[in-house]
Amino acid sequence: MNIGKASADSGISAKMIRYYESIGLVPQASRSDGGYREYTENDVHTLRFIRRARDLGFTVEQMIELLALWRDRKRASADVKRVALKHVEELERKARELQEMSRTLKHLAAHCKGNERPDCPIIDELAEDAGRPVPSSPGTAGRRRFGPMAAGSTASRSAAERRVRS
Repeated sequence: MNIGKASADSGISAKMIRYYESIGLVPQASRSDGGYREYTENDVHTLRFIRRARDLGFTVEQMIELLALWRDRKRASADVKRVALKHVEELERKARELQEMSRTLKHLAAHCKGNERPDCPIIDELAEDAGRPVPSSPGTAGRRRFGPMAAGSTASRSAAERRVRS
């Protein structure tokens, strides 16, 4: 089957299929005499596996590992479980970070008058942190921290919170 049919059957765009081939996640497709990619049902089955792993948020590196385990009929299920549980930890960390950001933004929005005046605790919070170096700790390298857990927050309150409560 051609790449369009493989794409439709697997739920992965033709562009992503070509990308996955280029990085070695899937083997290069065989070619027709005319130079077109040709895919087998087995190829589509692999692409569906990748789509499902991607839908669950696995990284390319994790998908490489999972594909290797899937293909290894002598694998230990403990190895698969280890990959899955490590991913769960990463997802839960990200969920906590998103909840923290959401709480901070809700708090700041609740204290923004939303009128024609330029005073805005949201802008004040962003501007205050803009001059500080980005904190680096496990899992946060290169990311800004806002709200109660932000570096430099005083008594678990941001500058905007302190101004609002003053």
